[in-house]
Formats: sequence, C-alpha cells, structure tokens
Amino acid sequence: MNRKQLVDSIQKQTAVARSDVDKVLGSLIQQTQVAVKKGERVSLVGFGTFERRDRKARTARNPRTGAPVKVKATKIPAFRAGQGFKDVVSGRSAAPRLTAAKPAAKASGSRASASRASGSRVARATATATRGRGGATAKARTRKR
Repeated sequence: MNRKQLVDSIQKQTAVARSDVDKVLGSLIQQTQVAVKKGERVSLVGFGTFERRDRKARTARNPRTGAPVKVKATKIPAFRAGQGFKDVVSGRSAAPRLTAAKPAAKASGSRASASRASGSRVARATATATRGRGGATAKARTRKR
C-alpha cells in the first residue's frame, strides 16, 4: 500500500476530506522525523515506537577485494512494532474491521442536509437491491418517502 492508497482508505473510513487526510498524514510524518532527529522517541501505543539509534565507527571489508574499509559513525532511524501490532500480524489477535464512516446528520433543517439524507436512503436501497433483498420494489418504496 502506498501513500495515496493509504490516504484514500483513511478518507473512506473517516469521511474527512481527502486533502485534510493527506495534510494530517504529512504532518505526522514530518513531526515524527523531526522528533527522531532530535533523539526523542515517538511512541504510538498499539502501533509501535520510532527512535534514533547510534552506530559506532567500525572497520568493514570490501566484498570484492576483501580490503578493509573504515565506516564512519552514523545515526539511523529504527522502528519497533508494538505488541498490539505484533499480535494482529501473527494472528493471535483479530485484525480491526474497517468500516465506512456514516454520514454526519446535521440538526438544521436545510435543503442540503435533507438532500444528503435522501441520498443515503437511495444508497441503502440500491445496496439492498443489489444484494437481492427486496429488488426494485424496495428501491421504489425508498424513493417515494
């Protein structure tokens, strides 16, 4: 799954604008990078921990010639999966169910909210008809309301 697919998936599940989801995901990545660069640890409970690890200077070998090569000390990012993440991946725990977000109904009696509500009834009737429960009569009944 790439970033675009992840953003689309989150957008469908949360019913938040795609551009907003993309901004939040981008900010999460940037904030994590800045914190880890400073040497801070970023822990997301149930998901995992991002941290910086320091590698010491060492002598390695060139695989072609076998000659020793000096490698400088460096800092690398590291991710350690949380227990909840490990349990889902290993099958010890059930994977979370991804469900589409329900449209938010507004309390005002505006035409926009009324048209959204009728649109969702049509969508439910269409879904019911395609599953074979009620057929065209259920669709017609829903539209009359």
